[in-house]
Amino acid sequence: MTLASLAISVTATATQITQKDKDRAVKLVSQMTLDEKIGMVSGKTDGFHTYAIPRLGIPSVQMADGPQGVRNVSGRNVQSTFYPCGISAAASWNRDAVREMGAGIGCAAKAHGVQIMLGPGVNIYRSALCGRNFEYYGEDPYLASETALNYIEGMQEQGVIATIKHFALNQQEYDRHGVSSNADERTMNEIYFATFRKAVEKGHVGAVMTSYNPVNGVHAAESDWLINDNLRAWGFEGIVMSDWVSNYDPINFATVGVDLEMPRAYAAQEEMLKSLIANGVVREADLDAKCIHILQTLSAFGFLDGNLDADPSAEDKALSQKRAYEIALEGPVLLKNEGGILPLKPGRKNTIALIGPNANEIVCGGGSGWVNPEDGKGVTLYEGLRSLGKNWNVVLLGTPDPEILRNASAVVVSAGFNRDTEKEGADRRYGFRHSYQNELIKTVASYNENVVVVANSGGEFDMAPWADDVKAIILDWYPGQEGGNAIAAILSGKVSPSGRLPFTFWGALDKNPSQKWYSSMPLHPSADRDRYPIAEYGEGVFLGYRAEEHFNVKPLYAFGYGLTYSTFEYSDIKAVPAGDGYDIIFKVANTGKADAKEVAQVYVAPVNPSIIRPAKELKGYDKKLIAKGAAVEYTIHLGPDAFSYYDVDSHSWKLDRGEYRILVGASADDIRLEVKVNI
Repeated sequence: MTLASLAISVTATATQITQKDKDRAVKLVSQMTLDEKIGMVSGKTDGFHTYAIPRLGIPSVQMADGPQGVRNVSGRNVQSTFYPCGISAAASWNRDAVREMGAGIGCAAKAHGVQIMLGPGVNIYRSALCGRNFEYYGEDPYLASETALNYIEGMQEQGVIATIKHFALNQQEYDRHGVSSNADERTMNEIYFATFRKAVEKGHVGAVMTSYNPVNGVHAAESDWLINDNLRAWGFEGIVMSDWVSNYDPINFATVGVDLEMPRAYAAQEEMLKSLIANGVVREADLDAKCIHILQTLSAFGFLDGNLDADPSAEDKALSQKRAYEIALEGPVLLKNEGGILPLKPGRKNTIALIGPNANEIVCGGGSGWVNPEDGKGVTLYEGLRSLGKNWNVVLLGTPDPEILRNASAVVVSAGFNRDTEKEGADRRYGFRHSYQNELIKTVASYNENVVVVANSGGEFDMAPWADDVKAIILDWYPGQEGGNAIAAILSGKVSPSGRLPFTFWGALDKNPSQKWYSSMPLHPSADRDRYPIAEYGEGVFLGYRAEEHFNVKPLYAFGYGLTYSTFEYSDIKAVPAGDGYDIIFKVANTGKADAKEVAQVYVAPVNPSIIRPAKELKGYDKKLIAKGAAVEYTIHLGPDAFSYYDVDSHSWKLDRGEYRILVGASADDIRLEVKVNI
C-alpha cells in the first residue's frame, strides 16, 4: 500500500480568515451583551466546549485531545484510530505520511463531532529527560516546522481546526507551572519560535495554545510580548487559548492575555471582570477583540453555518487503519545491525523468542497522547510477529528462561518506557537509565548472541550497559495501534527501515551541552508567585547537532542517522539559480540488495558569517523510495530563509550575504557531497 493510494480528495487551498469573516464577527460582537462576551472567553460545561449564544446563531464548538487521535469527546473517552506519536512522525522525515496522519485525525474528529483538535505539540527537544518529548517533533526547527506544517494542512483541509502548542519554550514537565524558561531573543526566534511561525504564515493554523511555563519571568498565557509582539505580529488572526488552568491574573488575562481561557473561567470569572470593567481597569473593547478572534475563526471554518453533530460517515475506518500502518512503517530507526542479523530469517527450525515488558502491550506515552484504539484493533509486537504466517515460529517468554533462549535462532527484546514512566506532567520517572530493563537485556544476551532490542521511547536513553552485547537496535518510539504489524514487517524484511533520528543521540546525559542548564531545582512554595525556579537556555542557538562543533562534543548517533537494509551512493551535485535562491540537484543510487528509502539531507554552512552561527544547519530534505540497482534525482530548493539569521538589533531576519557550503548527506555527520554558492 503506497501513500499515493491512500490519498483522499482535499480542498485546493487552506482555510483562511477573510474580510467577510472579520466583518461578520464584528457585527455579531456588536449585538452581544457584556454577559455574553464574558461567557465567550472561557470554556464551558465539560471543559471542552466553547460558549453558545443561540439567539445569535452562535453554537458551542467542541474540542478534543490529542495529537495521536481523538481520545475525549464530551468529557468521556472514546475509541478512535490510534496513530504514532509525534516524535515517530518526525522520525519518518516523510511529509506525505504526516499529512495523511493529520487528514486521518481530522476525519476522525468530524466523525465524533469535534471541531477543534488540540494538536500538534511542537516544542523543541532539548533534553532526554522531558516527559513529553514523545509528543513533539525533535530538536531541529526546520524538520519540526515541515512536520507540523503538513500535519496541520492535512487536518485543516478536512474542515477541522488544528491547535499548535505549547507557545512557548515548554521543554520540561517538571514544575511546568513554575519554572521560567529564560532565553535570548535570537535563540527564541531561530530555534523555538520557528515551528509556530511557519504554522501561522504558511499553514494558516486556526488556533494556538500557550504553555504553562513563564517565559523570561512572565506566564505565557499572560505575556503581551509573546502573544501580541510576536504571534499576532506574524499575522495570526485565529484563536489563542490557554493550556488547561494556566491563567492567574484577571487583569493580565483581559488586557494582554489569551482569547480563550480553558477549561473554564478562573481568571475570567464573571463578577471579577464586570467589576474591573465598571471601575475602568479593563475596557469592554478588550473583551470585544477576544470575541472577534474567536468568532472570525469559527466563521472561516464554517462552524457558524453548518450542522456540528457527529458524522460517522466522515471517516473511512479502513482507510484510517491503513494510514496508521503507513506512518508506523516510516518512523522506526535502525541504529545497529551487526553482521546483517536483520532482517530475521523465517523457517520452522528458526525459533524467534520474544521477551520484555512491552512485547504484548500497546505502548504509549502518558497524558493527552493516549488513545483507545478503534474497535480494539491495536496490534502488539507479539501479535504482529505471529501474523507473519506459518513459516514464522515465534514464542513469547514471560521470564528469561536459560534453555526455548539458548535454542532460539534470535531473541527480540521489547523494552523501554510506557505511559507510566514517560508522560505529561512529569519528567521521566527513570531518568536516563532504565536499570531493571538493562539487567533483563544483559541477561538475555548472556544466553544468546543474536539479540535484537526493540525500544519504545520518546527520546534517547542509556544503552551503554548492553549496546555492545546485542546485534541490532531499533527505536520504535510509540507506534500507535498498527505498530506491531509495522515493526513485524521491518523485522521480517518485508519493508526496509527508513526512519531517521530527529534529535542527536548523545549516548550519555552529560554529553548533551544543554543538560547543564536543564532545571532540576526543588519545587517553589506554591504561594510565592514572585520567585520562580529558572531554566536558563545557556546553550543559545547551539542546540543538538548545532552544538557539536561549537562545544567540541561528538554524539553516539548523529541527528538524521538511521540504517536500512541497503546502501546508497550520492553523486552529480550542482547548484542551479532558481527564483529566490538555488535548486540543489543531485543523484542517489541504491547500490545494495533491497528496495529502500533514502532521506537525503541538505545542510547550509556559512563560510565567513557576519555573526557567530552554527557550523551547519538543516535547510532541506527529501525521502524517496529507490529500487535496488536504480538511481533517482533529488531537487531541493533553498530560498532566502536558508541563508538568514535573526538580528536582535532590528528585531527581524537578515540575509547574511557571502559564500556558503551546501552539504548533502545521510545525516549531520555523514556528508557525501558539497557545492559552494554565493549569496
